[in-house]
Amino acid sequence: MPVWASDVILKVIVLFLAGMAVLAMFGKFSFPGQKRLKAAKCPRCGRYRIGKGPCPCKKGAR
Repeated sequence: MPVWASDVILKVIVLFLAGMAVLAMFGKFSFPGQKRLKAAKCPRCGRYRIGKGPCPCKKGAR
């Protein structure tokens, strides 16, 4: 039975779309640690704070 190029291309497209759908479903899940990452952001400027000190935007430094 001969395999046509259009059949192969159609299978590749279908597999690609199925893979994208699976990735979209995983993207909607909330993974552990999301709350802690949001709390690590400065509410004023939105940058991530590293360590326990205040954000540089509150110190007046740029």
